Amino acid sequence: MERYDNYKDSGFDWIGEIPEHWNVKKLKYLAFANPSNIDKKSKKEEKEVFLCNYVDVYKNDFIHRGIKFMKATASDSQIEKFKLEKGDVIATKDSETPDDIGVPALVTESFDNVVCGYHLTHIKPAEIKGEFLYRFFQTQYLKSFFEVSANGVTRFGLGVDKINSAFIIEPPFKEQTAIADYLDRKTAEIDELISQKEQLLKLYEEEKTAIINQAVTKGITPDVKMKDSGIDWLGEIPEHWKVKKLKYVISKAGSGVTPRGGASVYLTSGVPLLRSQNIHFDGLRLDDVAYISETTHNEMLNSKVFPGDVLLNITGASIGRCFYITDELGEANVNQHVCIVRPKDNLFSKYLYFTLRSYIGQEQINIEQTGSGREGLNFEALKNFIVPKIDIKEQTEIVNYIETEITRINTKAEKTKKLIDLLREYKQSLISEVVTGKIKVI
Repeated sequence: MERYDNYKDSGFDWIGEIPEHWNVKKLKYLAFANPSNIDKKSKKEEKEVFLCNYVDVYKNDFIHRGIKFMKATASDSQIEKFKLEKGDVIATKDSETPDDIGVPALVTESFDNVVCGYHLTHIKPAEIKGEFLYRFFQTQYLKSFFEVSANGVTRFGLGVDKINSAFIIEPPFKEQTAIADYLDRKTAEIDELISQKEQLLKLYEEEKTAIINQAVTKGITPDVKMKDSGIDWLGEIPEHWKVKKLKYVISKAGSGVTPRGGASVYLTSGVPLLRSQNIHFDGLRLDDVAYISETTHNEMLNSKVFPGDVLLNITGASIGRCFYITDELGEANVNQHVCIVRPKDNLFSKYLYFTLRSYIGQEQINIEQTGSGREGLNFEALKNFIVPKIDIKEQTEIVNYIETEITRINTKAEKTKKLIDLLREYKQSLISEVVTGKIKVI
């Protein structure tokens, strides 16, 4: 990569050397930063506007007309102050974690009726180009500065004084334009590669689903003789298989309850209380698990979980997600949003899990939801679900086959995820190197 002819010390260890003809100034000398006070509430005496809010900025690098902004109202003075114009930079100023402070987006076109919303800082460039400033906001240097400058305990905020005191590198205008144009091209190329790899990850997930569906509905024996299952949505199954209602192959289907006292009795350690957010198709995620005392756990006898249980989410957006319990978990309990499905000895728990995860289980959940109009799954409906009834030997063979195939696919997916991480790191590094003058692009 080409470098500039002469460099000087920037005066900041985190920036290092910069091209000799570049400057470093506080943001307040280069732009006007104002935290927005326009909330989502609508008032009769105010004008209707569209609100660019926190999520719009957090999820988009660029603010444009293609985004579906929410409706709100604002006063004349607020509209004048916070109306979005081409070249403006918007940054998050509040977040649940300090590392999400200062996330920027660039406004790529001027709007008549779109304003900057609450929890955001509206930055209007004066002595600097917004396209360059936006890229500087993406550097790790500035992210780290905002992270340590944010105040809070459970929620963090960044005052406008801290934003204004951030040191910004200032190349000549011509070079700012060249740098912004170069990074637009290069980051677009990187983003396209990342998008392709993320699409590949989706295809891997689809492949896993297809393998599971095929194995638990048709078996894994090639050319096996088939018969009509008698169920329209299931179609043909191997001739030697039977179909049974779930209640005949399980010994329990029941959920837990909210502990007396609700969330106020949750502890930082103790017996895990598994909730719907902990149950996923690829395993139990315990990063945010709640804990209850041994006493509370023993008061909730009916919802204690044991190895071999299959846990199924029965309410909310995650309805249908499921996973099985192994010996490693130890003592645990569930709340009212999670159902314990306990197989009898003649039904292998992993096979039951794959069956509920597959088209067989998910389709019946969808049918029940659509037909009943309920937002949850009741136990009687669950007990009447149809599942294949096959001997334990074939169950084990099917499970082993599925797990082998999933391991194969997961290995490829992990390599793809690492490549995505490397591309993101390269993008971050490239932006930082270019905007600080370590790489010359003009």
